[in-house]
Amino acid sequence: MIKAVFFDLDDTLLWDQKSIKQAFVETCKLAEEKYGVDSERFEDAVREAARELYSSYETFPFTQMIGINPFEGLWGNFLDDIDEFRKLKKIAPVYRKDAWTNGLKKMGIHDPEFGLELAEAFPQNRRKLPFVYEETFKILDELRKDYRLLLLTNGSPDLQQTKLEITAELVPYFEQIVISGDYGRGKPDPGIFEHALSLMELDKNEAIMVGDNLMTDILGANTVGMKSVWINRHDKQRNEVIPTYEIVHLEELLPLLDKLNQE
Repeated sequence: MIKAVFFDLDDTLLWDQKSIKQAFVETCKLAEEKYGVDSERFEDAVREAARELYSSYETFPFTQMIGINPFEGLWGNFLDDIDEFRKLKKIAPVYRKDAWTNGLKKMGIHDPEFGLELAEAFPQNRRKLPFVYEETFKILDELRKDYRLLLLTNGSPDLQQTKLEITAELVPYFEQIVISGDYGRGKPDPGIFEHALSLMELDKNEAIMVGDNLMTDILGANTVGMKSVWINRHDKQRNEVIPTYEIVHLEELLPLLDKLNQE
């Protein structure tokens, strides 16, 4: 009997990729206006520069384990009281400035001052542009009538809480919110799933995990023996990780859970 639904946050309930994309569009427009560069090519250059830099820092293995991507690093403050986050907090302003400055360099422009201006514009644009999938609230409203809900998200507590602050209407749906940076390891580590189950006082057969990422959400749930639902909105190819169920729209969850609980 399924009693609870565990949800991933980014690109499952929140459309984080769209928020990041729109923040890039708004910020890259500034470079197009100033230097006449093609804003899409410039976005590609900055994304590439950001990835290169991000993977060069000593914090990279930690960010991978906790689940913080390079583009979150371009706007997160990492005000978390843990040594590795303190290192990230120190690196972040330099990383942002260098990512945008190096992106400009890839376009043949040397202007560190403008790089800093762009680095400061991007977080402001990201905060102004939160997107939630249109079906999210409808589904959560339906589910909470019959199921307990938990949010299980990878990332920096400070950054994930910021995302929840700018979409505050999401928070009341969840009995518990588990963030990998608080726990100390990220999905797919089985420990964080076991921790979430223990917070809810549930057995692995009484909860189901819903997420968009095969290598974190689905792999982790599979490892502890929980049923998993992969939300595959963009027709991605499966890899070796096999979810229990695959859906393309959150609305498919309702009949799926009904069917499961009638078996």
